[in-house]
Amino acid sequence: MVIEKDLVGTGYRGIAPILILLLMALAACQESLPDEWSRFRGPNGSGVTESTNLPVRLGPELNVIWKTPLPPGHSSPVLDGQRVFLTAVDGDILTTFCLDRETGEVLWRREAPRPRSERLDKRNNAAAPTPVTDDKGVYVFFGDYGLIAYDLEGNERWQIPLGPFDNAYGMGSSPIVVGDRVLLVCDQSSGSFMMAVHRDDGRVLWKVERPEAKTGHSTPILYRPETGPPQLLAPGSFFLTAYSVETGEKIWWVRGLPFEMKAVPVIGGDTVYIHGSSSSQWSDSYGRAIPDFSELLPEHDRDQDERFAPDEIPDELARRWIGLMDLDADGYLNGEEWNYYQAARATNGGMWAFRLGGSGDMTDNSFLWHHDQSVPQLPSSLLYKDILYMVNDSGIVTSFDPESGEVISRGRIEGAIDNFFASPVAADNKIYLVSELGKVVVLTDDGSLEVLAVNDLDDLAYATPAISQGQIFIRTRSALYSFGLQPVGDRGN
Repeated sequence: MVIEKDLVGTGYRGIAPILILLLMALAACQESLPDEWSRFRGPNGSGVTESTNLPVRLGPELNVIWKTPLPPGHSSPVLDGQRVFLTAVDGDILTTFCLDRETGEVLWRREAPRPRSERLDKRNNAAAPTPVTDDKGVYVFFGDYGLIAYDLEGNERWQIPLGPFDNAYGMGSSPIVVGDRVLLVCDQSSGSFMMAVHRDDGRVLWKVERPEAKTGHSTPILYRPETGPPQLLAPGSFFLTAYSVETGEKIWWVRGLPFEMKAVPVIGGDTVYIHGSSSSQWSDSYGRAIPDFSELLPEHDRDQDERFAPDEIPDELARRWIGLMDLDADGYLNGEEWNYYQAARATNGGMWAFRLGGSGDMTDNSFLWHHDQSVPQLPSSLLYKDILYMVNDSGIVTSFDPESGEVISRGRIEGAIDNFFASPVAADNKIYLVSELGKVVVLTDDGSLEVLAVNDLDDLAYATPAISQGQIFIRTRSALYSFGLQPVGDRGN
């Protein structure tokens, strides 16, 4: 790391060895440098770096440092000092790519086993989870196989077959690295779990069940209390839960979230912001007050087998949602599944602000505010320069005062009326949004939603951009672009 290189290379013999060791240890414990983008959404999943000198105008022929054609994939690029990593689906082959950061040249590509093809939502992709990289290599997760580690030269270090999975949307959570651990959340209709494996050999250090989590694919982030060891914040159905990184023990949680969570939480000071969408209005007569299973069973269970066949389900929406609520995939809804449906209908989507920390159920003690309009399902929120932003899937952008939850501005972006599945990112006093049709919107950083530019990449786009050292990396359906204002060689290290 830079601080180690500088200390070792200075020749300052007057610095006490113990001070050098302390500084090196401090550097080693940092999960992300200010300009590092080693995991999904960069430093701790925030979508924010301290990079500068970024372009406002960009396009297929404008401010392009390089463009590398690639097979499709929804995973986002991640970076180390010299390399870019991402995954793709090349025909039926699951592939990991390593590119040269300065030139875009493909340095290596590796194929993963694919013993199956999981069920996918049309917005998902078999290469949706984003890799994570550290000084040992890169770690990739495919729902159709499991977790694989490569060194920086592309040599396989270990692999862990996982699954098969049963997630109505397909798997989408990305692995992260904390110290010597690779952490992965695998939420699905039944059998949800989270695990930590040793980054050196893939040895499972702990694995915990998440029985409350039934669907969704949020990627966790790290929370460091003022005292005590780091904690992992993992959203799931109805709950945001803090786990011990060391043991997997559940430490504290907040409830009231929707039944499916897909966004990454973000932290500002002592507050965590998390959102998820849920329909606020229902088209049938029940509304949110779904009757109990025992109340409905005598009238609607015509064959008296203690479950609802599709033609016995008393609620129209439940009939349409049976693929999502039928947790054991047997074609019927039993009492446990109806209770899950009942809980799902009772939840309210929105953006929440909670105070971090505590022990046990902290919902009542930590709740700060809630907002329930134009909430995203897929794109994660962004906290930048004391303003909170979100863009929902249909392109409505909202900016908030993060302390009070009051709305600063809300509206659609003229010239980019589109769907948005990538998450917003920010640096250099600019906010970048990428739409499904490849419109790259650049906003000012004052919450006004003032548009600096609407650029057009003329290709579909689903992946979240990466930003580092004056470059912004944007993946489209057919290529990865590196954009910047000057040649990479002029930027220094």
